[in-house]
Amino acid sequence: MSPRSNDDAQERDLVDEAADPAGTAETAADPTGTATPAGTAGAAGSAAAAATTGTGRPAPGERRGSGRSRALQLAACAVALAVAMTAGAVVLGNRGGDDTSTVSSAPGLDPELLAGGSLASGISALQSHLKAQPKDSGGWATLGMAYVEQARTNGDPSRYPQAQRALARSLELSPDNDPALAGRAALAAARHEFPEALAFSEKALDENAFNERALSVRIDALVELGRYKDAAKAADEADSRRPGVPVFTRYAYVRELRGDIGTARRVLKQALAGATAPGDIAYVAGSLGQLSWREGDYGVALKYYEQALRADRTYLPALEGRARAQAANGDRAAAIRGMEEVVARFPLPGPLVVLGELYEARDDEGDPAKARDQYALVDAWTSLARANGVNADLDTALAAADHGDRKAALRAARAEWERRHTVHTADALAWALHVNDRDDEALAYARRATATGYRDATFLYHRGMIERATGHEKEARGSLSAALELNPGFSPVGAKQAEKALTALGGAR
Repeated sequence: MSPRSNDDAQERDLVDEAADPAGTAETAADPTGTATPAGTAGAAGSAAAAATTGTGRPAPGERRGSGRSRALQLAACAVALAVAMTAGAVVLGNRGGDDTSTVSSAPGLDPELLAGGSLASGISALQSHLKAQPKDSGGWATLGMAYVEQARTNGDPSRYPQAQRALARSLELSPDNDPALAGRAALAAARHEFPEALAFSEKALDENAFNERALSVRIDALVELGRYKDAAKAADEADSRRPGVPVFTRYAYVRELRGDIGTARRVLKQALAGATAPGDIAYVAGSLGQLSWREGDYGVALKYYEQALRADRTYLPALEGRARAQAANGDRAAAIRGMEEVVARFPLPGPLVVLGELYEARDDEGDPAKARDQYALVDAWTSLARANGVNADLDTALAAADHGDRKAALRAARAEWERRHTVHTADALAWALHVNDRDDEALAYARRATATGYRDATFLYHRGMIERATGHEKEARGSLSAALELNPGFSPVGAKQAEKALTALGGAR
């Protein structure tokens, strides 16, 4: 066999392997439905202009109560989790028969990938194309980015190794092609390898200064590295080059991190007004819902989440956000039903912890055991994520500090702080130190987490509890009062603890 024919055979093998990572094509199939290109909808003007204009069901199966049936339920959840992570399947299948898999601006996929319909069918078409044309570097780049998107939307990190191989092949064929470089940046960001994400985004922009994905990932990487001033400059630059939904949402978040809620809201509203693709509408409406929820505007948040779900009824952040807002708004039963649906489909750390805390707050017969089951599945997700190259230390630190191994939480938080100094890692490290009775050390990190002006009730709650533990009672009353005033339903468990601590301190400031 000639070297050329051997290379072609290897490329065909790569397509086959990437198409079926679990070894069975049936289990690797995604739900069918309409997927649309993100970031392609026209949004008039720029984020900077918007900033100055002032535009302003129960889960499947029986209800189980016995210890034996609870064990069976946990085992079923664990199996479902393994399937979701290793085969890319949606857990328990397509209930409604017409679930869609829309694609949002995070940042968007290439339009040509999705012109024919769903993400899954687009991937299948690319695989067929690459078997016939294995030297198409652009096709490999698009396939790689499609796997990144599939991992993100399905909560399936097993796709990341396939994405890496496809992108690497694209770069072997064409070493400086900016779509593949931007794809490597997005893959690194998805794996929480933010220095690498920044480096690849810069390389892509050296080749094409207007690459939307690279511009977007550069902002993401700078934010996640805690380089907020640089992120703001990058957002301004991206806005001047490629104004549109992907850049608008990042521009808004950079402003929110600095406490500029008004600008963040105006920019997101402009992005929503200009969005036409269902994936873009879901993404931006979901972002507005999250912003409203963090501000304690639960009714407004629910309206935005419903708008997101009308565009894409499977959109995970909106499903999770709606359940959180329902819980904060006093509708615990609906919140539990909604979060059970989320974790049945996407057993990810955030929803698992929230569902566990909702069970704790309800405290019916069997709920403590149900809560423990959710927290146990966080560890399973973490192991699977790490096996596929995802850095999960921040997830581990946040979940384990309250519901797991506290020493492991501190190790994970310290490791994450070594990599990046963000408000979120500062908060996670502060809280991990607190639960390990190292409050004097924790206080500096808790203050750092709230220093930029970013408004998050959980950060304020953590700071207040640490201030109380270190004898700063006046400051503790102020922080706990601010947390409950900002977002009184920020956590099913944490909010109660904040109220209890505030009462012990003599009430609100």
